[in-house]
Amino acid sequence: AGLFVSSHNVRGKSITEIKQEIRSLQSLRQQQGLPPLWIATDQEGGIVSRLSPPLVRQPSLSDIVERHSDVSEREKAVRLYARVQGQGLADLGINLNFAPVVDVNYQLVNPRDLFTRIHQRAISRDPAVVAQVAEWYCAALEETGVRCTLKHFPGLGRVYEDTHTDEATLKAALADLNDTDWVPFHALMKGSEAFTMLGHVRLKSMDAETPASFSSAIVSDLIRGYWKYDGVLITDNFTMQAVYRSAFGIDEASIRALNAG
Repeated sequence: AGLFVSSHNVRGKSITEIKQEIRSLQSLRQQQGLPPLWIATDQEGGIVSRLSPPLVRQPSLSDIVERHSDVSEREKAVRLYARVQGQGLADLGINLNFAPVVDVNYQLVNPRDLFTRIHQRAISRDPAVVAQVAEWYCAALEETGVRCTLKHFPGLGRVYEDTHTDEATLKAALADLNDTDWVPFHALMKGSEAFTMLGHVRLKSMDAETPASFSSAIVSDLIRGYWKYDGVLITDNFTMQAVYRSAFGIDEASIRALNAG
């Protein structure tokens, strides 16, 4: 079981107050003989920094990449960035971060895209760079006791629509995705303890009707079956319009997501 802590949960509260609230919840779990809660947040850095304030706002990972062209210097900078971020989160009692964004940056800009804005959040337009930076980030974050989350499978970099407000379809061929957008997912889902977040885009080549977040073809057949991935899958927010206003609605989508695996 777990909780998601967002900006409205911490607005006006001090670090001490937030720590005490989370500690009291974990204490209840312990008294009940249950495992600790996953306490999650969305602290990517840059424009998505739900706990800033009270935590210091960091730049995005793409900013770190752009500042350091030398690979060894880039690795040092990314790992330091992740440790600073992880220590701040861990001090609050957060043990799961919904980062990094491993969507490939295709520089798609939609003037009506109010919230997703992958072109501002993605690490790089090079899948290999995305995979490498994400690997460094996750490893350093885990050193602080905070787990990372890869998002948003099957990839939002090629998607023009904003799934917060619209339905969206990813039309790329599977072979193309396998060689590009899925490179970071393949690398990190095999070699780390990362969670993987499923987005609400429909993958046309596999299931043109159902968003990936609750598609049996994608979750059960592809990820659990063909890829044999048995790690934790988590959906993106089901109050986004691509789910909430879909023909399935939030209730049926939730049941389908669980049944899919």
